[in-house]
Amino acid sequence: MTHIEGPRPWRAALRVVRRAIPWLLTVPAWASAQAVFDVTTQVLTVPVVDVAGQPYRDLKLRLDPDGRVSIVSLVGPPGTPAPELASRVAAATATAQGSGNACAPVRPFYWEIGDRTQKLAGGSVDSAVSVTTYEAGTPMSIASASKWIYAAYVAERRGGTLTTEDIQFLNFRSGYDNMSFGGCDTRDTVASCVARNSNGVRTPADVDRFYYNGGHMQKHASLPAPGMGLGALDNAGLAAEVRRVLGTDINLLYTQPQLAGGITTTARDYATFLRKLLAGQLKMSTWLGTSAVCTNPTMCTSAVYAPLPASLSWHYSVGHWTEDDPQADGAFSSPGAFGFYPWIDATRSYYGVLARVDFGGAVTDSIGCGALIRRAWTTGVAQ
Repeated sequence: MTHIEGPRPWRAALRVVRRAIPWLLTVPAWASAQAVFDVTTQVLTVPVVDVAGQPYRDLKLRLDPDGRVSIVSLVGPPGTPAPELASRVAAATATAQGSGNACAPVRPFYWEIGDRTQKLAGGSVDSAVSVTTYEAGTPMSIASASKWIYAAYVAERRGGTLTTEDIQFLNFRSGYDNMSFGGCDTRDTVASCVARNSNGVRTPADVDRFYYNGGHMQKHASLPAPGMGLGALDNAGLAAEVRRVLGTDINLLYTQPQLAGGITTTARDYATFLRKLLAGQLKMSTWLGTSAVCTNPTMCTSAVYAPLPASLSWHYSVGHWTEDDPQADGAFSSPGAFGFYPWIDATRSYYGVLARVDFGGAVTDSIGCGALIRRAWTTGVAQ
């Protein structure tokens, strides 16, 4: 039996903790010490949560607008048992290569998991019906995985302090939601793409409501100072500017000057970006999971559209998703429409990339396989 002492929000908090740390499912947990709720940030801080005699510290939980509670941070006890690296590698590899799980229909693909310093596991998984092999250095269109990179660029330009307007644009509540898929011409600049068709048209009724669309970032990038002022840049200029700010060790190019979906890069280079986030080398590190908004129209009136099944209720943070649905594990991610799926786990200890290209609508399949590999890595048990 599970026992919770103190305010009622702690009961919901325990359910979130259990989703993030699967082995808590079978042990009793007690929340103790003085909890503090910040009405401004809507964050509840619990100094100590005792789980079967093991103290977990600095549990921070955010009360979201739709009434759910999400983990912001949690520090485990010193010496907490965890699967050995060899077990993690074996479990993740077996899962990625599985013939009867969610990864089977995703083939061919490349996958990788690592920490803040290096790749720890990964490899190519081929398909019997395709001659394509994806490797760490295979260039590919990453579609919406571009959004995380642009948000990181903005955070870096702002010195880590985003404005209220920045956040409204970066979590898709600006009302600029009329950009068509692939809405830029290859010869466009950032500004001429905004002017193309209805890309720069604002929908007043959607202001302060979530609508997943590339128009938010395109308009934001085009705004003159104190905005980003990127309007005059074409593909080459945009790539050079993003690399100047985020680091020339991240190789990327734009096939169209679309901030939310125009990047072509490799799994290896995206992994470099994720390692920088884990290591705190980019200001975006402090924004993971923050300013998150409800995205499922069936759950809240503040959401208009999300490209997810109605059964999922992730939140959207600053240019990336927080996978905090009851069915998920709290990871941060930015999946692309063609199947490129990058993530950072809820503990901010590991990153992962699942890389492939499928123009037939591959994003949900990649998410399913990637999450399964992540679970195998976390538990040390093949899925």
